[in-house]
Amino acid sequence: MQIEATLKSLIKVINYPFKEPQELEMALRKRLTKKEFKLFRELASNTPKEEIAKKLNFDTPEFERVEQNLIKKLNQEQTKQLLYSYD
Repeated sequence: MQIEATLKSLIKVINYPFKEPQELEMALRKRLTKKEFKLFRELASNTPKEEIAKKLNFDTPEFERVEQNLIKKLNQEQTKQLLYSYD
């Protein structure tokens, strides 16, 4: 799973390096809903969107809504603070 690469593709402005993958996963689990986290994991695994929607039983509007919510949350300052390593 490519957590860091996926975060870089979804977050608009990155100011600091990210934490270690295990810490990132824990922070994401705290901040995201179960649906958003499952979607993020599938995106990080480079699964095609059509397969993700089928696997997670999302219709197109639901997939788009969850994806947009995920992107919004990842770009919130509170979320970014959980993901960055300030060392």
